[in-house]
Amino acid sequence: MTISETDYLVIGAGAVGLAFVDTLFDEDPDCHITIVDRRARPGGHWVDAYPYVSLHQPSTNYGVNSMELCSARVDTQGHNAGMHPLAKHPEILAYYLKLMNERLLPSGRVAYHPLTDYRSEESGVHRLRGILSGEERTVRVRRKIVDATWFQTSVPATHTPSFEIAEGTRFAIPGELPALVRDPAGLPDRYVILGAGKTAMDAGVWLREAGVAPERIGWVRPRDSWMFNRWVLQPASAEFERLLGYQRALVECAAASATGQEMFAKLEERGVMLRIDRDTVPTMFHYAVISEGEVDMLRRIEQVFRQGHVTRIAPGRMEFADEAFDLPENTLFIDCTATAVPFRPREEPRPFFEPGRITPQLVQSPWVTYSAAFAAFLEANYDTDEERNALCPPTPLTGTPDTFPYAVMENLLSSARLGEDAKASAFNARSRLHPTGPAIAAMVARGDPRLAALTELGEVIAANMPGVMALGTKARALHEAGMPTSHAAA
Repeated sequence: MTISETDYLVIGAGAVGLAFVDTLFDEDPDCHITIVDRRARPGGHWVDAYPYVSLHQPSTNYGVNSMELCSARVDTQGHNAGMHPLAKHPEILAYYLKLMNERLLPSGRVAYHPLTDYRSEESGVHRLRGILSGEERTVRVRRKIVDATWFQTSVPATHTPSFEIAEGTRFAIPGELPALVRDPAGLPDRYVILGAGKTAMDAGVWLREAGVAPERIGWVRPRDSWMFNRWVLQPASAEFERLLGYQRALVECAAASATGQEMFAKLEERGVMLRIDRDTVPTMFHYAVISEGEVDMLRRIEQVFRQGHVTRIAPGRMEFADEAFDLPENTLFIDCTATAVPFRPREEPRPFFEPGRITPQLVQSPWVTYSAAFAAFLEANYDTDEERNALCPPTPLTGTPDTFPYAVMENLLSSARLGEDAKASAFNARSRLHPTGPAIAAMVARGDPRLAALTELGEVIAANMPGVMALGTKARALHEAGMPTSHAAA
């Protein structure tokens, strides 16, 4: 049995774990970090994702602080034309591999154990086991263990469907769709997408861009979703006024609304929110970001099944609890029912920092990688867990329009809290993962006259904060009561 020592043992080499490690690596240059992960390469859920997936938001603020993910440019074609690029699956995997192989491992300060399970801990000694080798090893942790698996991200490749699949049924996960080209003579007569979330939307867009006629596509969508319009979420460095307009719309619409649904309707009027079916009020909001071009393609899929969750699929047949439908015998069912992350409140919530343990969560929702990096900054620059936790009470990841105002309220409170702390403000000003910090710092340095608009936004927020607090408090009660949220399932 191999025994080693480390300062920090990080469980998970995905987006959260690596954003934390990358920042800690710089903020505490004397520490040693050990990373353990079940997958064969760094990247977390991206390793298992379908090959045509891309980021939903611009790549400018994603990844780790030390490395740019995509160069600053504007796409000139496709449904993202006129907007900043979205890193594709191969780019994301290459990015994390480069981080590991060219920055972290050559330093000698980072140890990485892929294909390894974290097993247990006893008296500061942690047991690991090689998944393929069966080799047992122990790591003695001098400071803290970092659990970077809090979000429990699920993708179709690792998801088990909740419905019955009869023998002989043509069934695929999204990642298998590109392989259809290998058998042109055996293409399905019909495609049925199972799921209502962003993965299902990606599958629908892929089929449409591949030339599949919309009348050959069916979509099981028990609940519809509101989505952010990507146009309003462009990088602050390029579209400062537009991003300020988005933030202003959030607070003004929240303050002027009695419910989250009313808030979303107002945001739709201002171009912030999008929905696929204009005649259906969405009851789900999972922070998906989409372009108007993608929405236009998806609206052309007119056969939408709203009978609830599928219970059984079979050749030529799809069954719900109270209804069944006949379909062409060789219909291909595409499973998009995996839930990206759990949106319900945890039964056992925990703080970011505890004795001997760090659990990166959300400082501000839904900025996952920024939040992980900020947690590492806090660990290295503040003396006690009490100080650290005071700056980052976990912000919720809500799942419905009526609970989202809770996250809006907490984000505003977090921004005010961090803005009053000199060290936190300085970190945000230099963190490429922060959505506005570096852009504002650069504007301040050159005396940019557009800063007047930022001052005006602050006045708007102050004037509307009582209304935001009132709606956010109601939304918090709904969230904490476990208000049902969609699992993006069919």
